[in-house]
Amino acid sequence: MAEHTSSSITIDATPADVMGVISDFARYPEWTGEVKETEVLEKDDQGRALQVRLVLDAGAIKDDHVLAYTWTGDDKVSWTLVKSQMLRALDGSYALKPVAGGERTEVTYQLTVDVKIPMLGMIKRKAEKVIIDRALAGLKKRVESGPKA
Repeated sequence: MAEHTSSSITIDATPADVMGVISDFARYPEWTGEVKETEVLEKDDQGRALQVRLVLDAGAIKDDHVLAYTWTGDDKVSWTLVKSQMLRALDGSYALKPVAGGERTEVTYQLTVDVKIPMLGMIKRKAEKVIIDRALAGLKKRVESGPKA
């Protein structure tokens, strides 16, 4: 299996509130920065996304790709790449763990990215770290900004 990068952040909200933001794909362009457009292609019987098309503009990487999502209980979601123009792999997960009596949540984001163009492993890990850090900071800001509309 390919190497992955992971990082964690603590958010001042319940795991349910955090997962509510993570699962609201329509609003990703409002807080992720790199995601410019989303479209849920398939949902499970609980209304959770199973396949999502995302248009990404992360500077050097611009892509239109589809991810397949797997939901594990109410505290973990993982994804894997279905199709892409630029990427060979985009696999990751958000894992949530309640802290401080459940009023705060530790979010761990794990990510593996592989592009179709040759790139040094060190540069790939750095890109993964930047993506993860931006995503976690955006998620924290979005969740802590108050009630969702």
